[in-house]
Amino acid sequence: MRYPSADALGARCGVVREAIRQENLDALVLSHLPNVQYLTGFGGSSAVLVVTPDRLLFVTDGRYATEVEQSVRPNCPGLALVPVDPSYDETLARILDGFPGGRIGIEAGHMTVGRFTWLKERLPVDSGACQLVPVDRMVEAARLVKDDFEQAVFREAAAMLDDVVHDVFAVVREGQRELELAGEIDYRIKRRGFARPSFETIVASGPNAALPHARPGERALHAGDLVVLDFGGVLSGYCVDLTRTVSIGPPSDETGRLYAAVKEAQRASIDRVRPGVLASDVDDAARRVLETRGFGAMFSHGTGHGLGLEIHEEPRVGPIRAGTGVQQMTRDERLATGMVMTVEPGAYVPGVGGVRIEDDVLVTEGGCVVLTQAPRELFVVRR
Repeated sequence: MRYPSADALGARCGVVREAIRQENLDALVLSHLPNVQYLTGFGGSSAVLVVTPDRLLFVTDGRYATEVEQSVRPNCPGLALVPVDPSYDETLARILDGFPGGRIGIEAGHMTVGRFTWLKERLPVDSGACQLVPVDRMVEAARLVKDDFEQAVFREAAAMLDDVVHDVFAVVREGQRELELAGEIDYRIKRRGFARPSFETIVASGPNAALPHARPGERALHAGDLVVLDFGGVLSGYCVDLTRTVSIGPPSDETGRLYAAVKEAQRASIDRVRPGVLASDVDDAARRVLETRGFGAMFSHGTGHGLGLEIHEEPRVGPIRAGTGVQQMTRDERLATGMVMTVEPGAYVPGVGGVRIEDDVLVTEGGCVVLTQAPRELFVVRR
């Protein structure tokens, strides 16, 4: 596990503190662990961070106290460890008691109703009590553009994932169960040096390949199947994600046309990625190709999503039209240099199968760099 430098963390905290100032807040409470990790480098499973104009009050329990002291605090100027006593909520409430009359931001999208209600009832009711102010995206907005540390991690992780693809191609065979192949993939992800898979590996064969997020099951791979393989890994907290579709034996004319259409759609989308372009325009580029090829109705999801400390984050690369039956976007982000995202169009024929091709791209000043470089030609498993 590598940690960002003190300069990198300081710059991130500076951006968030400016957002706090703009919202006229005295502090911001972070309970969403990816946001805590973004500002401190901490990768554990339990913590609360209170960000003030000059301090980081880091609340965690005894499992992580040594890690925080030895690995986190040296890179975080102003970080103070606050041991849990007797509970996270009670410890947080005592901290908030120190801001009488203050405005305290809480993550509206992440703090539970139960925790919010408990804090409201626990805090004083007189005029000296602080005010809990729901806010949104104060850290997520900063996470959109990746800094030099993050970009370096993504480049390394993408190259590692390419190696996994080659290893996986070598073990796919007719008669293999989906679950068995998923296990082979997960093993190779960890053997290559990833901390863990970044999500549950997808192996979807034959008719199951028409289900974009099918879970691997007992079905065996048969001659003539298209098999969608969607997997990724976590390196230093950051997630990479890739999909390839393979054919068990030579593809039919129909599946060959389907694959060619999706490949062309992905190329069109990648060519559209550059600073200033709306994320919906990248989606539209893929959708237009598939519609022209006669597969438009078979594309049932967005073209991509941002990558980072979470496998799905902003920008959301999808349509903005209402009533289309596809997933709607919450924001139509304008792309900027430093964003990292997937481009993954697909087409799915119910009862027959499907194709998806996915790569990770980094937005650059002149366009983009495709980080994952595993072959995009249809891989044919020889019988």
